[in-house]
Amino acid sequence: MERFLNIALIITSVALIISVILQSKGAGLGGLTGGDTGGVYTARRGIERTLFWVTIVLSVIFFTLAITIVLISS
Repeated sequence: MERFLNIALIITSVALIISVILQSKGAGLGGLTGGDTGGVYTARRGIERTLFWVTIVLSVIFFTLAITIVLISS
């Protein structure tokens, strides 16, 4: 069981890193469509919104797995 959780934690952490990197690289892509990028708030649409929610879900899964591993190993 602990081996499965460790493998799941590694896979989740890699996916979380990739989603954060894609999210930071995608921040400037909104300017290509002619949108105003100088504003304080910009609405997330399409893939940016999906990537935002995927990042949140992956972070919740990551912390849940990490806490579960600590509780099982002690």
